[in-house]
Amino acid sequence: MPMASIGSVDTRAPGEDGEARTVKQLGEILLDEGFVTESQLLAAMDEQMTRGSSLGRTLVELGVLSEGQLVQALAQQVGMQFVDLDEYPVERAAVAMVPGALCRRYTVLPVGFSDGAILLATADPGNVVAVDDVRSISGRAVVPVIAAYDNLLRAIDRYVRADGEMEDLSSAFEDEHAEPEADLSRLGEFVDDDAPIVRYVNLLVTQAITDRASDIHIEPTEHDLRVRYRIDGVLHETQRSPKNIQGGVISRVKIMSDIDIAEKRKPQDGRMSVVHNGRKIDLRVATLPTVWGEKIVMRILDNSTASLDLRDLSFLDHNYTTYREAYTKPYGMILVTGPTGSGKSTTLYATLNAVSKPEINVITVEDPVEYRLPGINQVQVNPKAGLTFAGALRSILRSDPDVVLLGEIRDHETAQIAVEAALTGHLVLSTLHTNDAPSAVTRLTEMGIEPFLVGSALDAVVAQRLARRLCGKCKEPYTPTPHELEAARFPWMPGEPVPELFRPAGCATCSRTGYRGRLALHEVMRVTEEIERHAVAHSSAADISATAVKQGMITLREDGWYKVAAGDTSIEEILRVVA
Repeated sequence: MPMASIGSVDTRAPGEDGEARTVKQLGEILLDEGFVTESQLLAAMDEQMTRGSSLGRTLVELGVLSEGQLVQALAQQVGMQFVDLDEYPVERAAVAMVPGALCRRYTVLPVGFSDGAILLATADPGNVVAVDDVRSISGRAVVPVIAAYDNLLRAIDRYVRADGEMEDLSSAFEDEHAEPEADLSRLGEFVDDDAPIVRYVNLLVTQAITDRASDIHIEPTEHDLRVRYRIDGVLHETQRSPKNIQGGVISRVKIMSDIDIAEKRKPQDGRMSVVHNGRKIDLRVATLPTVWGEKIVMRILDNSTASLDLRDLSFLDHNYTTYREAYTKPYGMILVTGPTGSGKSTTLYATLNAVSKPEINVITVEDPVEYRLPGINQVQVNPKAGLTFAGALRSILRSDPDVVLLGEIRDHETAQIAVEAALTGHLVLSTLHTNDAPSAVTRLTEMGIEPFLVGSALDAVVAQRLARRLCGKCKEPYTPTPHELEAARFPWMPGEPVPELFRPAGCATCSRTGYRGRLALHEVMRVTEEIERHAVAHSSAADISATAVKQGMITLREDGWYKVAAGDTSIEEILRVVA
């Protein structure tokens, strides 16, 4: 790693006297900056003799000093400027002067100008080859500034985007005529990554993964081809390309996903895998015929999501305790409800991770299988072959399962078999499309399940939504007005002190949105005897909800207010995702 080489060069000198002088100089800088205490420095100097490494590297390995603090001190030691790229106002004009490929090859980033010279952030100022190449390409003098290596990598991902190259490719297509329809089949023969269509599609996927997008939307319009990324639950338009690229892009995605490129009249589903920064990432692909051509949506499936722990999913302690009581039972049905994209699958997979043990048999029925889980038997629904949810569920109940995960309850037959499985000693996990937890009870009865069976089989319902998390670097505290709190129905009474909350500000880390990442809002309802009686009496969802709240259920909105009060998200975001 480049910083290791800097540390070893800058904190050591030949001979014992030189070593002592340099170590003392670095130690003085660290003390002056307040990065370490005198006792920590003395302990590190003793430890340094044992380890045989530099003082700075020893302090980092002991956890006393961060990598960024070491780099900052070393920059000061050699008389160079240090920049924190999470905060530094990087100038786009400077970034545009150096090709992205060169920035990634040398791990450098132009960040601004100084008296006509380019300020070049680098983790290795001794790399004269990189400095010379940037000087010759830009035609300007280069002044190196030092940045932490990890910080620099994040900044390169942020600023050296694929957008520019995609725009160049789009411009190249503008003056070309659309390829004849018959020639599109030749896209399957492309093995050269430099083919324009291949590069364009690869760049779309790569940039989406870099931007932490969950979905890629490729949408034909009347005059062009629009590309949008869903980031933290919100769609952002990133690219518009000429219309004549449409057929090639759609056919290329279909070929990569093993979808029939000749069929354009009906929706199709497929799957592809890519390797990004050494990580294998799967994408679920769906096509949809529209009036201007086929729309494609690619859902990015990061397998690390499937290994999450339930404690990582933003459960309040009360909700987590209630939910754990349900999934640790050996039988019963647990439903997770919410709209598409609300994190239902993630919650179910995290629950499977919690209950899965070598001594129990876990079988899932999914459409499609989104994440491959080790040690779990996963069944892919295939309606064309006659393998439906109900048919697969009926078969796996003869395979001696202890825990069954059912991707979704869609019809009466599937619901009936799932209820019977829960009543005969199996733990059944599934999803249902309802707006809140109490509505799941009435939804099952609407599907034709006997109300007394619903109450007996159903053990708990979790309704959830995903809200954007405030960026930890730029969120700003503020005191809302009483009118704002009352308008949002925030749990605050006149006469009480007005709470200090947080709102989005926007910085380079969060792409000026004020939000980075997401958190889940939960509504966990245990099906008690009172709620069972409501089911038998065909009570409304509102009556069931009132009883559940009396028994301690925290509603989705209340769960959101807890997270607003904790500074995790904003009032506006809760109002956006919860009615």
